[in-house]
Amino acid sequence: MAYQFDSRIRFSEVGPDRRLTMVSLVDYFQDCSTFHSEACGNGIDCLNRYDCVWMILFWQIDILRMPLLGERVITRTWPYGFQAFYGYRNFAMLDENENYLAKANSVWALMNLKTERPMKVMQEVVSGYELEPKLEMEYLPRKISLPKTVHAGQSINGEDRSESAAKGCAGQPESAAAKGTGTTQDGCMEAFRVGRQHLDTNHHVNNSQYIYMAEEYLPENFETARLCVEYRQQARLHDLIAPHVYREDDLAVTVSLCDEKGTPYAIVKNERRM
Repeated sequence: MAYQFDSRIRFSEVGPDRRLTMVSLVDYFQDCSTFHSEACGNGIDCLNRYDCVWMILFWQIDILRMPLLGERVITRTWPYGFQAFYGYRNFAMLDENENYLAKANSVWALMNLKTERPMKVMQEVVSGYELEPKLEMEYLPRKISLPKTVHAGQSINGEDRSESAAKGCAGQPESAAAKGTGTTQDGCMEAFRVGRQHLDTNHHVNNSQYIYMAEEYLPENFETARLCVEYRQQARLHDLIAPHVYREDDLAVTVSLCDEKGTPYAIVKNERRM
């Protein structure tokens, strides 16, 4: 059975256009799944008993319309499958007439907190959930492909993107690092450290914070129609994050948030509304 909660868009959740921000939308979805888990007995206390936690691997969020300040909304979620150590969950935000505002697919992994390795999904941590049919939407692959000119750690237009190069581009302005061929441009942005404000209860960077970090590199007035995020490793307090930004004819902006070796923590792709 799907779980839902009703709300009203708050001033603290909107941007300059008085519409819900992308990060706030993800927070709604994240809160909804947490409320669902707590309500059916599969919440944090249950997971702690088995030394495990659900970690997100992938978001795909399709935006039909962002709600306005003061608008009443319904946030809904349900799992549609468990396999091996994976969990699959849909989300939706609707207006008060139950018209879709946003649809989302997500992929999660059950992780052992002691070994930090995936563990097989146990009946004890999913027994309270009732599976529902998948939401009708386009389902994209979980892996996000970077543009051909921008594979981290590889030579690009003769430039080495190895560990030394990744460290060297930290602090460079975009104009100094920008390279590209065809319609794709890549640039190394100034690196920064993870702060306490980025962390969640697992002492890792919260998944929505990567989205917030990547928004810094969107062009002005860029309206996202689809957001995809692939999470590859966990960043912790004081870790260095080196953003690599790749623009494709202003149709999409992909931000690879990397460690000092150029390995991504997360890859965030925003596709522009046409």
